[in-house]
Order: sequence, then structure tokens, then C-alpha cells
Amino acid sequence: MNAKGKGISAIVNVARFLLGAVLVFSGYVKAIDPLGTQYKIEDYLQAVGLAGDVSDYITLSAAILLAALEFSLGVFLLLAIRRRQVSRITFVLMAFMTLITVWLVAFDPIRDCGCFGDAIHLTNWQSLGKNIVLLTAAAVVARRPLKMVRFVSKTNQWIAINFTVLFILISSLWSLDHLPQFDFRPYHIGVNIKKAMEIPPGAKLPKFKTTYTLEKNGVRKNFDEDNYPFNDTAWVLKDPDKDVKTVKVEDGYEPPITDFSITDEATGEDITDSILTDKGYTFLLISPYLEKADDSEFGALDHIYEYAEENGYHFLGLTASNDDGIAHWRDITGAEYPFYITDGTVLKTIIRSNPGLLLLKDGTIIRKWSHNDLPDSDELNGRLENIELGKMEDKSMAGKIATVVLWFFVPLLLLILADRLWAWTKWLKNKERANSIYQLIKKRDMRKKIVAGNWKMNMNLQDGVALAKEINETLKADKPDCGVIICTPFIHLASVAQVLDPEVVGLGAENCADKEKGAYTGEVSAEMVKSTGAQYVILGHSERRQYYHETPDVLKEKVLLALKNGLKVIFCCGETLDQREAGVQNDVVKEELEGSVFNLSADEWKNIILAYEPIWAIGTGKTATADQAEEMLAYIRSIVADKYGKDAAEDTTILYGGSCKPGNAPELFAKPDIDGGLIGGASLKAADFKGIIDAWKK
Repeated sequence: MNAKGKGISAIVNVARFLLGAVLVFSGYVKAIDPLGTQYKIEDYLQAVGLAGDVSDYITLSAAILLAALEFSLGVFLLLAIRRRQVSRITFVLMAFMTLITVWLVAFDPIRDCGCFGDAIHLTNWQSLGKNIVLLTAAAVVARRPLKMVRFVSKTNQWIAINFTVLFILISSLWSLDHLPQFDFRPYHIGVNIKKAMEIPPGAKLPKFKTTYTLEKNGVRKNFDEDNYPFNDTAWVLKDPDKDVKTVKVEDGYEPPITDFSITDEATGEDITDSILTDKGYTFLLISPYLEKADDSEFGALDHIYEYAEENGYHFLGLTASNDDGIAHWRDITGAEYPFYITDGTVLKTIIRSNPGLLLLKDGTIIRKWSHNDLPDSDELNGRLENIELGKMEDKSMAGKIATVVLWFFVPLLLLILADRLWAWTKWLKNKERANSIYQLIKKRDMRKKIVAGNWKMNMNLQDGVALAKEINETLKADKPDCGVIICTPFIHLASVAQVLDPEVVGLGAENCADKEKGAYTGEVSAEMVKSTGAQYVILGHSERRQYYHETPDVLKEKVLLALKNGLKVIFCCGETLDQREAGVQNDVVKEELEGSVFNLSADEWKNIILAYEPIWAIGTGKTATADQAEEMLAYIRSIVADKYGKDAAEDTTILYGGSCKPGNAPELFAKPDIDGGLIGGASLKAADFKGIIDAWKK
């Protein structure tokens, strides 16, 4: 690879690692907080006027799938799995996300995009900048996906794919049934709510400006605090949700918690301070909306309430529901504990469970439970002051990170190491085939090197003869270092044979019939081909298989008839793009050879030339990389060795076909298992064909 190529590769891989790392982090923090991601999706729906039109089941499913998509794409980019598909999907995703942030910047419907859940909060402008950088990286990767260096071979990629998807989906479902493993919200275990609401003395306060859009006699006008028309009651605020906008005009210190309050609806009394300054223990049952709360564990809640009553601890419910919602909960659960009013958004922020349970001591959160994990009588076996449950839950951030590493990254690392060991072992086996580089080169030099042109259905008779003459004269003047064959349509054969020097250029046909002779109108037999002066015939070309439905059995008959009539066979094999991307190219090629030529005797095999043609590279301008071509030709040589022995395999000439040009021929022909090329379009111009032939002189 030249310096320019290395530079491009470095840029692609830097972009790939940046993009992959961000997507892994973004997807994971969303995945472990599926309810938080659902709430953010609902914010977006509300911003576009669809609040209430989409069911909770759909928004929750969308939250889980979005997180899984981001996380999986990130891992696949980091490991270079399914490079083409993943890079394209990632580009589309980032383009969509960038358009959303453009909308956020333009109209400011939501303050925080939710890109990184509650782990990192970005302004809309910061989100746009971040997405532009990531979109640029995605474009770079999508433009040159094959420059990404693989860490897992294609054969084993399915393991990493399934493991990644299962891990992230299970993480989401576990967090949904329990609580997020990482709590990035201000109400995490260990926080003192009262202190988190305080502003340090002397701290600079942020400044806000509120704009009111009022209407009077059909005229709408904007006002702020300075010019609000208090004395003109004709100005009316039509929609408080849409017509009141508050924006921060100057930064300052903002406490982590700003809107926590507990109100006794019956009296209107704010009891926040009395709860947060209580030196003892307080159980808080958190349910944003009791109408949607899970009532399956009401018995466990009643037991905890009775335990609190017996031991003199506070137990109260916090909800945003009205009297009807509270009454409904009491009817179905028999709850006797009191309920107080707190903002629903605050309650959803406090705990990702409906209902969930908090344990406070002196205003500090020391425990959190999902309704699926409530403590039972075995745990509540004494006063909280004397038992483990009354102490701060001890789960450090480092321990949680270690758990994730242990369950996901360690198995993935072991897979990478095992895969690389497997690849290294495979490399050693390939080297052992020839014992040494010297032997490999020596045996390769013993094989005949060939460049064969396949004209296909091109050139009228006169133009074909003229081209054959030009090729013949050019090569006579400058002797090639390889065998040269031109394979022409049937009508050219006899005429072209008259102008070729068989010592310089061999002649071949592009096909022959699978019948020896008889009433087969339009067919040309192997005997007829031989009678024109041709020495070769191409069989098994992908275009014959695709357009004329030639089966392995038909090709087997053609091969036998060609050999019977003294023709050497250039037999083609290769896979489609779908088959390569599915990782079954080896199986496809092996099946094609076994079906049509592996029935030959050892003596008959000596008259076979193989040509590997990746179908996705024929006439498309795409070319298999030199390493891809070498890998496949080495594999073909290995299965020939399995069938006919090592010596026969080393003597077999194997060509590469598929958009081979003068520019890439030297790199392809430098590979030890590539013995030349079967050339399509480039063989129709003498200069291009000569340029490929001359690659053997470099």
C-alpha cells in the first residue's frame, strides 16, 4: 500500500473508532434506562403534537430497539463486522439524527436531545455540533468501508453479532424489570436531597427571560416581564403550554435538584422540609401516576408499611395522580398509607419504576427498590438501625463497570483472541503447504502463467480479425513472459486462426455444446471448435450459468466432450455478492468444482485451467482486493490438493477474472497463487490487453 493509501486507511479507522465508541456509549446508557429513553421519546412526540396518540408499548419498544441499534452498530464498527452494511446503516442513522438536531436548534421544542440519556446533558447547539462531527465520520467510513481493519474474521462474525444483540437486549429487559445498573440522575443513592437543592453562598445565579404571547382582538403580540400589560385585561393568554417560553439568558450556578417538593393536597401545606430534615428513616413509595402503576406486589408494600408502623418509621406515597387515581389505588390494593403530591416528571426522574420504593435517612437516599425487588420479611428482620438494609447500599461505580466488562467485554475479547489465533494457525497451515517461501515461488514458476482474453459477444468478424492481427503483431514484436490466449465468438474462430501465430497467441472458444452431434439447431460441438484451429474453450462462465441456466451436470458433459476432442478447458467458478457477504463463498466454489470437474481422472485433470471469477466483480468496475483473490485461489488450490494430490495442485494454473486492468494486474499477479487473469472488457483493446500481459514483466 502506498503512502496515500495508508493515509486514507488511517483516516477511515480513526473515524470508525470515534463513531463506534460514541455509539457504544450512547446506546448503552439508553439501554440500561429504557424508561428514561421512553420518556424522552414521549417528549419528542409531544413536541410534534402526537402525545397520547402512540401507545406506551410502542414507545417503550422503540426505546429498547433504538438503544440496541446504536450499541450494536458501535460494536460492529469497532470490530469491522459486516463493513458495507453497517457503515451504510450508520450513515443513514447519523443523517437522521443530525436532521433532528437541526430542528431542535431551529425551534427549541426540547432542551436536551437525550443523546446520552442522563449521563451527559448537551445543549441543542452542542448536540448539533456533535452530530455534524459524527455524520462526517460516518460519511468517511461509508465511502471506504473495506479500509476498516477487521478484528474478527467473517467466519466467526455471527458469534459477535448474536452475542452483542442478546447482551444489549437482556441489559434493557433486566433494567426494565429491576433498576438501571448505572444511575446518572440527581436522585442517585448517596445524595442528600436537601443539600442538592441548596445554592452555595455567593454563587452567581443564572438569569432567565420569560416571553408571553398574548392575544387581543385577534392580534397576537409578545411581551416580557418588563412590558407585561397587567392593567389591560383584554390581552389574553390562550395556551400557557405553547405561549409561555422561558429561556436562560445568562449562565450561573444551578443546583442538581431544583423542583422537588411534597404537598399535602388536603391542606395545601408543603411538608418537603419536614421530611428531608427528619433524622430517622422514611420510606417513600414513588408512583408518578397510580393509574398506570403495577399493583402485582401490593402485598409486599403493605407488609413494608406495617413494618414501618411497628418500628416508628415514616411511610408515605408520592404521586402526581388526582384524588380519583389515589382512590382507585386504594380500592384495588387496600392501601392505608397516606399519599402526597409531587410533580410527575420529578417522580419519573427519582426512580425508573412505577411504583418504586426509596429509603431515606436524614434526607439522604440510602436504598432504592423496583416493585419487583421489594425487601421481604427475611430482610426486614429487625430495626433498620441494626440490620444491613438500614445501611447505605454499597455498589461502587468501579464495581458496576467491572461487572459490565466481565459480562460483555471479556467474552468479546476472548472471541477476538481465539479468532486471531485461529487465523494465525490457518496462516501457518498455508505456509506449511510449501514449506518455505522459496519452494512456493519455485513451484509457482513451474506452473504456466496465462493471460486469457474473453471477448464475449463483441466485435463483428472484420473488427475481430483486425484486433487479433494487432495483438499478434504486438506480441511478436515484444515477446510476452506468459502464455496468451484469446477466446472469441464462434464466427471468428476459423478466420482468427489464420492470422495468429500459435507459438505466440493461443486461440479458444467461449463455449461449446453438451452434445456430440445431431439435431441441435444453433449449437456448436467441441469437435467443430477444434476443427477451426482452436486449442482452448471456456466453460462454466457465470454468464452461461445465469442467463442460460447451465447446470453442473450440463457442464460436466461439456468438459468431457471438450477433453475428448483435444481441447484444453478454462473452467470458471465464483460466487455472487450475496454469497460472499453471507460468508459461503468457499462452499459455493467447492460445490461448482465438485459438480463438474472433480469427476475427472488425474490425466484428464492436466488439461484443466481454473479461473476464479467473483461474479460481483465481473464488468462492474469492482475488483476483489489482491488479498481477497489470493485467499480464494489458495483455498481452490487446497481443495484440488485434497482431490488430486499436492503435486497436481501445484501444477494447476488458476487465473483470476473480474475487472482486471493494467493498473491492478501487477498487484494481483504478485500473489503466489494467482497464475494470471481471464480478462473481459480490457481484452477488447490491444493496448489494455498488452498492459495486463506486461504485468508479468514487473
